[in-house]
Amino acid sequence: MDVKRYIQGEYDLVVVGAGHAGSEAALAAARMGLKTALLCINLDSIAAMSCNPNIGGTGKGHLVREIDALGGEMAKVIDKAFIQSRMLNTSKGPAVHSLRVQADKRLYHDVMKRVLENQENLYLHEAEATDLIIEDSKVKGVVSNTGAVYKTKAAVLCTGTYLRGRIYIGELNYSSGPQGFRPAGKLSNSLEGLGFNLMRLKTGTPARVLKSSLDYSNMEVQRGDEKVVPFSFENIDKDLNKKQEVCYLTYTTKKCHDIIRENINRSALYLGDIEGVGPRYCPSIEDKVVRFADKDSHQVFIEPEGLTTDEMYVQGVSSSLPEEIQGEFYKEIIGLKNVKILRPAYAIEYDAIDATSLKRTLEHMEIEGLFFAGQINGSSGYEEAAAQGIMAGINAALKVKGEEGLVLKRSEAYIGVLIDDLVTKGTKEPYRMMTSRAEYRLTLRQDNADLRLTEIGRKIGLISDERYEKFLYRKNRIKEELNRLSDIKVNPSEENNKKLKSLGSSPIKNAISIKELIRRPELNYKISSIFDSKRPYLRDDIIEAVEIEIKYEGYIKKQQIQINQFKKMENRKLDLNMDYSKIEGLRLEAREKLNNIKPESLAQASRITGVSPADINVLLIYLEQQRRKNES
Repeated sequence: MDVKRYIQGEYDLVVVGAGHAGSEAALAAARMGLKTALLCINLDSIAAMSCNPNIGGTGKGHLVREIDALGGEMAKVIDKAFIQSRMLNTSKGPAVHSLRVQADKRLYHDVMKRVLENQENLYLHEAEATDLIIEDSKVKGVVSNTGAVYKTKAAVLCTGTYLRGRIYIGELNYSSGPQGFRPAGKLSNSLEGLGFNLMRLKTGTPARVLKSSLDYSNMEVQRGDEKVVPFSFENIDKDLNKKQEVCYLTYTTKKCHDIIRENINRSALYLGDIEGVGPRYCPSIEDKVVRFADKDSHQVFIEPEGLTTDEMYVQGVSSSLPEEIQGEFYKEIIGLKNVKILRPAYAIEYDAIDATSLKRTLEHMEIEGLFFAGQINGSSGYEEAAAQGIMAGINAALKVKGEEGLVLKRSEAYIGVLIDDLVTKGTKEPYRMMTSRAEYRLTLRQDNADLRLTEIGRKIGLISDERYEKFLYRKNRIKEELNRLSDIKVNPSEENNKKLKSLGSSPIKNAISIKELIRRPELNYKISSIFDSKRPYLRDDIIEAVEIEIKYEGYIKKQQIQINQFKKMENRKLDLNMDYSKIEGLRLEAREKLNNIKPESLAQASRITGVSPADINVLLIYLEQQRRKNES
């Protein structure tokens, strides 16, 4: 029997789901002045780390820094909740340096929940959204399972893996959200009733095991960095060093793989029960054993789940095999002979939309005021979800205010790459951010996210006066030091050349700036101080920024030329109401794809799968013809 509906209240925005996407969306909108309701099936699941207990990593760390630069919350929360911190890829160039930290997952939840509870304009409700009220193709309200109607001007759906969530452990499968939380069973029906073609996606998680049951003697110790680099630019001048937890590296074995192969027909993935496609870059152990049959071992990382528990996360060994088979093959991993499994591994399947039905603001093309963010758009990971969440929250707020939406270009941010990929190309498997996806990664470094995006965050009202002052200090010190190093000349004296020779550098014949000296591969900012008696004290982050700008100046300038060419294409706007079926010369596939996706610019059109360079030339000719026609 249907429950009786009643008006719970009127809001500017309703956010459905309080995971990493929903938390950022709700906070952004509330901080921009919107009366915001945040609905969550269970308040204990707010910002839950349902899978891995870490934040960041290659590509993902860039997203966290960008969220922070815009005024988001993820970086500040993890700076409070981290238990180990490591900067990855330090042996490579700065473009791929990425911060990755282990989290106390319970503390992360507690800190984020407290932030949400105390945010002005934000109203938390434990409620399951079951229906959307749409009138004249506009969002008018969200209905909960208790019959409560949350009247609203806009809505952001951030449902994570809860939409018709289903857990798979071997032959066993049952309706559930992640970590045993209740799934969202009815909202999918509402979306299908509105014409959405939902697809099934799959992800998985490994077993949690008891710390004291493991033998660490044959494992490689993984320690955190001696000096902790904060994720948030707000903490850049603070000392976050503390006693860090230890992680371990171990390996699967041939016997482990043999057990998996012998029982592969009992994996839910191979039984045919799971419809959805799993993440390519985070495969289950069954996938790895089948796809890389020539390998007798795979890396396994043993990671603590927090400071108040002895549960350990076995990264790299997610599975949907039966529980008793898991008990067998986990024991064949080096160091896990006497392992005690506390929670079995499982796969989870859930509903997602085709993100090509969205604008780059993450608003639906046909339903005004309806925004989507996170795994419902086909992405994977906390960081990808949070990045979409803050953008959806910002754009929903701008929509309600009657202002133009915010779209970050691929040349401006990894967030721009993420959203553009999802809405332009779509995805058939959970999308993971990687540095290789960004064409302009040398200019989109994690260290300069604030220089790229904080002015934008300030303009839309997410950066406080205090934060902005700190940003201007850092920005100005970098600029001043670059100018100062350009102005100071080193003369070709015998003494200076002797110093250069002692440093393994060639002598100079003409006076050159210290900036030019630092550009030499064998020299750096610190070493060059012997030629610079009046060098000012600068923070390490400022020194790092100065050195990167100098060392990579030539490459950065070349990339800036490419970015300027890209912007020309981005600035060639396309009419969203254009009927591509009427443009002669376009191939049939291109017409269909362009009409479905409705690109906002020529550059976006060029990135659509199935639209060739020849099709873009046809569009260029057509646009020029239309321009001349309008002028005549």
